[in-house]
Amino acid sequence: MTWSEMQPLLSQACWDTLYMVGWSTLIAVVVGLPLGVLLVLTDRGGLLQNAVVNKVIGQIVNIVRSMPFLILMVALMGFTRWVVGTTIGREAAIVPLAIGAIPFFARLVETSVREVDGGLVEAVQSMGGNTWTVVRKVLVPESLPSLISATTTTIIAIIGYSAMAGTVGAGGLGDLAIRYGYQRFEAELMWIIVAILAVVIALIQFAGDSGARVLHRRAGKGGEPLRFRAFAGLLPGAVTADATPAKTR
Repeated sequence: MTWSEMQPLLSQACWDTLYMVGWSTLIAVVVGLPLGVLLVLTDRGGLLQNAVVNKVIGQIVNIVRSMPFLILMVALMGFTRWVVGTTIGREAAIVPLAIGAIPFFARLVETSVREVDGGLVEAVQSMGGNTWTVVRKVLVPESLPSLISATTTTIIAIIGYSAMAGTVGAGGLGDLAIRYGYQRFEAELMWIIVAILAVVIALIQFAGDSGARVLHRRAGKGGEPLRFRAFAGLLPGAVTADATPAKTR
């Protein structure tokens, strides 16, 4: 197969992979972030301590996480058909990709949020902050660098899942590698796909690591003012650390 023949196939496959990974990541973050925070809040000693809710959510997360993705994808075929009307193609692949990534990301979020200093939570509560205020002002902002790293890890995992989804005709680079690289013995195309995936994953990891380092550096350079601004909204008449004094006449 010549390059002129491979180029349109690779272009379409890259777009399909980007489409699947992008939507799956968005769904995983939107659903997995509150789910991970809820696991922390309902745990023993949490602000919303509830052993039953915590155990039910934890067991569901563990069951989905324990299933190999190919088995999960086959098991969800009926649900996928009900949601998008088909089990083949990139739209159909988004359903199992998102469902498989949600518990994965939720556990990473749980780990990140647990690392937040409990003293900050107590400080907000002592100022009259409720649970939503603690989550919005402390838990999420303070764990943001770790959450970026968690998102990066999740994106890379979804890329791997999307390649496996190609075995059942989901489209993307995995599907192209199976149909041409494996079934038609196009070894050159197979190695090009491997190289593309390696470069994409390296770029995503670099971007995620850079973003997390920047946030860590900013927190370390000006951590006290940032935390002060987080609490400022709870104090009557409080001003932010970067506020300038009013001019006097």
